[in-house]
Amino acid sequence: MLTRYQGQGIGKRLMDAVLAHADGRPGLFSSTVHPAATRRYRLAGFTLHPQMRMVGTVDRSTLPAVSGLREGRADDFEWMDRLDERLRGAGHGPDHAYMLERLRLVVSDDPGRPGYVYIDEEQGRAVLPAAAEQRTAQDLLWEALAASHGDTLVNCVTTANHWAVDVGPAARLDIGQEGYLAVRGMAEPAPYLASGHFL
Repeated sequence: MLTRYQGQGIGKRLMDAVLAHADGRPGLFSSTVHPAATRRYRLAGFTLHPQMRMVGTVDRSTLPAVSGLREGRADDFEWMDRLDERLRGAGHGPDHAYMLERLRLVVSDDPGRPGYVYIDEEQGRAVLPAAAEQRTAQDLLWEALAASHGDTLVNCVTTANHWAVDVGPAARLDIGQEGYLAVRGMAEPAPYLASGHFL
């Protein structure tokens, strides 16, 4: 277990190296609730936003009819990166191509309401839902929940993203606590749910 390395200053040295490399640029990551770690993140200037997770099997009788969405393509990446820049301060760049090879991409067909979500159809979960406004974000999340089978997970839900909290209980998912979204030099992203892998 890696816990044998805790308390030896390794995390502090890693965080110092990351902050030196960042050179004052904005940043975000999903953190655990470990007291020493959260103390270190706060001392490093990160704002800690409590996260929720929603789990369970979607009650399919609750699924609404959603329209205005289509399958995404590589030629959507340019506007998706612009949306990412607006929401999280930076585009996902090559991450989009990587995800498109492995996940299903669904986008809003209305250029006045841009948004996207990747759907992990193997695990039955939404990945990185992002939108210019909450109604589109909810439509995208409902689409991802409709593609789920068995238990699903929606995580990294912060208080700025109550649009997702409204969807979860409506789909009969249970809500619980899950660490923090640590943010530095930027606003809490919304409507946007980070991913542990791609943030």
